[in-house]
Amino acid sequence: MATLPRAISDLVGVFERLPGIGPKSATRLAFYLLNTPISFVEEIAGDLARLKSEIMICGECFGVSESNVCGICRDSKRKTNLICVVERAIDVVALENVGNYGGIYHVLNGVINPLNHIGPEDLKIDELLSRLSKIDGPVEVILATNLTMEGEATALYIRKKIEVLGKHGLKISRIGSGLPIGSDMEYADMATLSRAMEGRTEL
Repeated sequence: MATLPRAISDLVGVFERLPGIGPKSATRLAFYLLNTPISFVEEIAGDLARLKSEIMICGECFGVSESNVCGICRDSKRKTNLICVVERAIDVVALENVGNYGGIYHVLNGVINPLNHIGPEDLKIDELLSRLSKIDGPVEVILATNLTMEGEATALYIRKKIEVLGKHGLKISRIGSGLPIGSDMEYADMATLSRAMEGRTEL
């Protein structure tokens, strides 16, 4: 097997650390960049640097933002008594692309997964409970974690924690038909996501 120059093999190694990228794909990407103009490579490097320097976590919903509070949380037209709880910030993007949801979000930054040593204390669950306690009047919480074993366990845990609050007029619902068991919202098409949100059922 031919030995790659150090710069190429190092880049291949970096690409292999990305999700869904195997050795062959990593090698193809490295050689693709090798044969592109230096301006394109510099543009990518600049965008990567900006990704880490300019993007921050929203202090309200814990999604991604360019300021302390994201545009969704700042939007006065949003229903603040309708909160959709998702696993990751990328799930917010998927649901926003559907275009039929007018509430706000809460990003957990993961799911409960004992095998990976991720417990409830590692997620933004306490922050969700704090947000709910500050809302006056009826409120609906949509538990939109993925329909995986970990996602279901996390939704069940959150439901129990919310119920302990004893908040009057509280409705807890779960995304409904449309998403098959074991699926991730990130990969679902817009029609499927729309049906899942419209078909949510009260827990």
